[in-house]
Amino acid sequence: MPTVDRHKKRKIRHERIRSKLKGRPNKPRVYVRKSNKHLYAQAIDDVNNETIATSSTLSPDLRDERANATVESARKVGALLAKKLLDDGITQLVFDRGGYPYHGKVKALADQMREEGLEF
Repeated sequence: MPTVDRHKKRKIRHERIRSKLKGRPNKPRVYVRKSNKHLYAQAIDDVNNETIATSSTLSPDLRDERANATVESARKVGALLAKKLLDDGITQLVFDRGGYPYHGKVKALADQMREEGLEF
């Protein structure tokens, strides 16, 4: 059996996880994407196919701090996204880790969103 590189394995995991998750207008799906330098998170309504809120290390609020993809910047991205969702009146969501293991940056982002008052 040929070996599959780690990117393909993550994509396969993400497709498997994604087939079981569905975001709604009152309970959106929060999707996390990582690159070597940055971290992105967005709340998606899958019923209407629209993005409700986004946050990343490239956001104007975080850009001045020279935030790269670190655990601390993941907390800041989570806090910023949580603030945007709470301002829209959304308190519940579905967390889509994007096929990444639930530790480090992904866990820090999720924990910060919980601390801000959101429920998964």
